[in-house]
Amino acid sequence: MRNMADTIIQKIVHFSGMVQGVGFRFTACRVAGGYDVVGIVKNLPDGRVQCIVEGQPREVAAFLAELARCMGSHIHKTTQQTAPPTSQWRNFGVAY
Repeated sequence: MRNMADTIIQKIVHFSGMVQGVGFRFTACRVAGGYDVVGIVKNLPDGRVQCIVEGQPREVAAFLAELARCMGSHIHKTTQQTAPPTSQWRNFGVAY
């Protein structure tokens, strides 16, 4: 039987506000380096930033909380959804 701590999840998060042109993607990559997470962060044409992150639930939650703490003054709204993990990333980086 698989231990809950071994479960990998995926969160798809959209950040709205003044989130482009403020180093959001760079900050997300820097913060991700402190957690056992993989995924991408990218600017969207509508002005939002999308972050797709995979890892153990505790790691994903801690990463997102730290990112929100670091960039909170720029974020006006955050939406999250959980999706099945794809295991397509080996690290965390910027997508274009």
